[in-house]
Amino acid sequence: MKSSRSRSRSKSNRNRSQGNQGGNVVNRVFDSSGPEGKVRGTPQQIIEKYNQLARDAQLSNDRVAAENFQQHAEHYTRMLSEAQREIEARREEQDRQNRERQAERDRERAERQEREANQATEQQAAQPQGDAPVVEGDSNLVETPESQPKPKRQPRRKPRPKPEAVNEDPPGGDDAPKAAE
Repeated sequence: MKSSRSRSRSKSNRNRSQGNQGGNVVNRVFDSSGPEGKVRGTPQQIIEKYNQLARDAQLSNDRVAAENFQQHAEHYTRMLSEAQREIEARREEQDRQNRERQAERDRERAERQEREANQATEQQAAQPQGDAPVVEGDSNLVETPESQPKPKRQPRRKPRPKPEAVNEDPPGGDDAPKAAE
C-alpha cells in the first residue's frame, strides 16, 4: 500500500490542484489539435498560426478549411480575452483593497496624532507654572534622583590669609645677623 505522502505528490493531483487559473492562461503553452495537425504555443501564438493557416486556405480557394481555421483561432481568442478580463478584475480588486487599507491606515494615524496632541495639551494644562514638574498619582513613573532639581551650591570662599606669626626679631631689623641657636 502506498503512503499518502507519495499519492499527494502524484502528477494528477498537482494538475487538479492548480485547476483552471485565469492568470496562467495568457503565458501557458497549449497543444492544439487542428485539422492540419498539432499547433503548439501560447494562446496568442496559436491565434496567429490559425489566422495564417486561414489566409493560406483562402488563397487556395478552400473555404471550408479557412472557416475551420478561423473557428480554431476564435476559440483561442475567446480564451485569451476571458483570461485577460479575469486578470484585470483581479487587479482592480487588489487596487480597491489597497486603497481601503491605505485609507484605514491614514484614519488610524490621524486618530493617533489627535490623541497625542490632546494628551500633550492636557499635560501642559495640568502642569503648574513653577519649576518642578508635577508627577500624576496614577502615573506609572517612578521618581528618580536624576529627575529632581539639583540643589544650588554655595560659592566657595577664598581662604583667609594666615596671620603672620609674631617673631621676636632682634633689634636692628631684618639685616642684622641672627644668633646661633
